[in-house]
Amino acid sequence: MRLRNIILFVAFCSFTAYYVYEPIPEEIEEKWKLILTNCFFKTLSHLAELSESLGLKDYMGVMYFITMIENVVPVSDEWVEVTEERLDGVQVVLYQPKRRGGGAELRRAVIYLHGGGWCLGSAKMSPYDLLARELANKLDAVVLSVEYRLAPAHHFPVPFEDVYRVVKHFLQREVLDQYSVDPERIAISGDSAGGNLAAAVAQQLQKEPKQQVHLKAQMLIYPVLQALDLNTPSYQQNWHMPILPRRLMVRFWSEYFTSNRAFFRAMMANTHNHPDSSQLLKFVNWSIFLPEIYHRKYNYSAPAMVERGDKGMDGPSRSLADPRASPLLVPDADLHSLPKAYVLTCEYDVLRDDGIMYVTRLRAAGVEVTHEHYEGGFHGAMMFSVWPTDFLIAHRMIDNYTRWLKENL
Repeated sequence: MRLRNIILFVAFCSFTAYYVYEPIPEEIEEKWKLILTNCFFKTLSHLAELSESLGLKDYMGVMYFITMIENVVPVSDEWVEVTEERLDGVQVVLYQPKRRGGGAELRRAVIYLHGGGWCLGSAKMSPYDLLARELANKLDAVVLSVEYRLAPAHHFPVPFEDVYRVVKHFLQREVLDQYSVDPERIAISGDSAGGNLAAAVAQQLQKEPKQQVHLKAQMLIYPVLQALDLNTPSYQQNWHMPILPRRLMVRFWSEYFTSNRAFFRAMMANTHNHPDSSQLLKFVNWSIFLPEIYHRKYNYSAPAMVERGDKGMDGPSRSLADPRASPLLVPDADLHSLPKAYVLTCEYDVLRDDGIMYVTRLRAAGVEVTHEHYEGGFHGAMMFSVWPTDFLIAHRMIDNYTRWLKENL
């Protein structure tokens, strides 16, 4: 009996260690904290897959638990006035600093778009609430955090359209006057899927011939910028990395466009592109746009272009090429007049190459770009700023990001 108990105990410990442990690169600090944090995400993902396979609740419905446990009630404090409002029908959380300098000096403004793969996340999550308060207080800035609608209930282009409506409404001079915002000092920013939306909005705004107020800056935090090639070196290198393994990122992309599981399987195999997109492959050719150091042992192979008879997959396949979904796919002529950019990328992130390729193309188009690359960074790191998942790298990222805004906005 005792021997059996010992064997069962050893087996349990071995299974637990196998399940919990992840090989983390040496460059990443606080490795065990990341391993334990990822264990929670991994467990929830497995439960979500089980729930979906049993027909209980869809995958993203279960994963939304992450958003729920992080949500806070945005309330005013002694430094910042916080209100929940609707701009052109879209819910936003508005942060306005209470203290005023001498006179009636106009303030900066930052429009912030949360991450979460277009399917998760909220402006009311504690890391976003904390960041918005810090920006409002340290920069004396008005911060507008957008609560756009999410997939899979609202597929592309609904999240983009929500954000675009808010930005267009906010950039009206009478609205800026209402919040004492300087029309010459407005920036748009976002992380991950929010970085995607920020880049897309910045591109679309410049196409508006009657747009009077323009953005001064765009800050893109480990942005996701294209879905034509899901096998770039960073996708291959970081296939199983916390917090965003390739499978989860592909799931986010597919759910953004459709609930058709066949499309997800095609994206996993990198055989999801429509032949009409072949002319756009030149914009994601990482053998050209990535510095040599990131090529390593990988060889460039153009993604397959597949003609499909399934109408349920044809639409999403074509939508991938829409610049409102994939900002990296626009021609050079559409990049020249974009506002100055701050782009943050992380070495251990499947999206690393998206950001770096965009930096290369923006600079070639004459756009002023500040690129901060974190050799020990991982996806989502900047938002791990609240206990018990507060990482040192998150606070460094926030400090550097805030400093750049203070100097450039």
